[in-house]
Amino acid sequence: MKRPVRIAITGAAGSISNSLIFRIAAGDMLGPDQPVILQLIERPEAMEALRGVAMELEDCAFPLVHAVRLHDNAEDGFSKVHFALLVGAKPRGKGMERKDLLEANAEIFSVQGRALNDHANPDVKVLVVGNPANTNALIASRNAPGLSPSQFTAMSRLDHNRAKGSLANHIGANPADVTRVAVWGNHSATQYPDIRNAEAFGEPVMPNLDAKWISETFIPRVQQRGAEIIAARGQSSAASAANGAIDHMRDWVKGTPDGDFVSMCIPSDGSYGVAKGIVYSFPVRCRFGRYQIVQNLPIDDDAKQRMKATEQELLEEKAAVEHLLPAATEEAQNAISTRLRSGALRYAEEDALDDSEACVLRTDRLM
Repeated sequence: MKRPVRIAITGAAGSISNSLIFRIAAGDMLGPDQPVILQLIERPEAMEALRGVAMELEDCAFPLVHAVRLHDNAEDGFSKVHFALLVGAKPRGKGMERKDLLEANAEIFSVQGRALNDHANPDVKVLVVGNPANTNALIASRNAPGLSPSQFTAMSRLDHNRAKGSLANHIGANPADVTRVAVWGNHSATQYPDIRNAEAFGEPVMPNLDAKWISETFIPRVQQRGAEIIAARGQSSAASAANGAIDHMRDWVKGTPDGDFVSMCIPSDGSYGVAKGIVYSFPVRCRFGRYQIVQNLPIDDDAKQRMKATEQELLEEKAAVEHLLPAATEEAQNAISTRLRSGALRYAEEDALDDSEACVLRTDRLM
């Protein structure tokens, strides 16, 4: 059996994590042959709820779960982790301006970025789920000078899946038969879901689609889907967000299918004229634990306008927190090459020797 890998999840007692953790434990993210050590992180006041999550993990008797550790701080929670899913974030309160929300989350993700820098595995892969995800990923990255900016990503896979599902439903196809969908820009209502290069059963879909449906129904539906779900159920997306996070990390680690690409929010390297220094959703292909932007996709004037609008929103978000971003890491962010330094995993020798108080479940004592 493979050696276990360490996975940290923040906001681990929340609704998204309640779906996410159990699917990771079942092998949906890294495969049915990859054991895991789950390092679950919550605020001190939520630790009792987190213990309930750990009890349920034990009751599921997942064979892949070698240990569960509970933490109320990022420094211990990120110790030696290979994967970090940053789900927890401060939600937008009543009467809160967007600038206030950005600054509140800047404090959270600055701390997490420094903790990842100081305590995580050197080749840790980071996915930010908590909103505003793109700028939160930028903040964390800028506070981790010892890690490559390309190790920090944010989630647009939920939007990608929404676009793929909506298109498949419209044309009467299975989503598995729809390929080459892309989402550009911010994980917000300015995002641009792009199906101009999409195919179904290997054939282009655009000749059979009505332009009015695309501009007046499809694009707004994907952009506003989160708000639509809140209006319908009184809560934000949970299971679909967890599914997007699983898909994002699985493809990053295991690779994308031949002939297809997926959407990931990653540090811009200037491709397609997008400004450097922001985290922007691009179509990417993944191989051997690395990702790379798909180049030379045709972009018409309408697409350029939509891409520029979402880029502008990200630049405004960055400007709102610029005073909180360490100047020392700006050069590295702007000189990014959108590939990981290494797809290899490094293991700590003491991985199997954890009997600390934080460890509430171990199944490897007899191995």
